[in-house]
Order: sequence, then structure tokens, then C-alpha cells
Amino acid sequence: MFSDADTDALTQEETGTDVLQDDSCNLIVWNDEVNTFEWVIETLVTVCGHSNEQAEQCAYIIHFQGKYAVKNGSYDELKPMCDAITERGINATVEVVA
Repeated sequence: MFSDADTDALTQEETGTDVLQDDSCNLIVWNDEVNTFEWVIETLVTVCGHSNEQAEQCAYIIHFQGKYAVKNGSYDELKPMCDAITERGINATVEVVA
């Protein structure tokens, strides 16, 4: 029923090894009244590798909720993406998942 990969993942989750810590951050994009939906969508596609549909859904959630975790991963993975997003004039932060 479980493959070796599934068994390894379960074992790592049960023991709390570094694998879980590698994905312990979220890339948060914040809403503003300056950037257009199109610009945010284009940025998420280019910087985060989202599909157009995924980026559009994220943009709507950001608009209506005020912020959204558009990607999760390690700090080292997300920090360059955060920098690229903020360089485009969009507010973004990397936050540690509690």
C-alpha cells in the first residue's frame, strides 16, 4: 500500500528530522492599493513558478484576505523569491511557520 518514499516520509514525520524543518517557512504576499491583479499574477508566475490559474487564485485571496502564503519551503529557498517580489514593488515577507 505504501511505497518506500511514503514509508520514508512517515518515518521522517514521526521522528521530526530536518526534512520537516526544511519546509518551515511561508512566503507571504501582502495586499496593497497600488499593484494591479495582472502585475501580481505575472510576478507569481515568473518568480514563484505558479501556473496562471494558481497565480490568479492567489491574487484574489491576497486582495480579499489582505495577505496570503503563496509558497512554502525553506528560508534559503524563499528569501530570493521574496527579494524578487519586493523588487517589483509588491510587499512580501518570509515568515516562520509556528
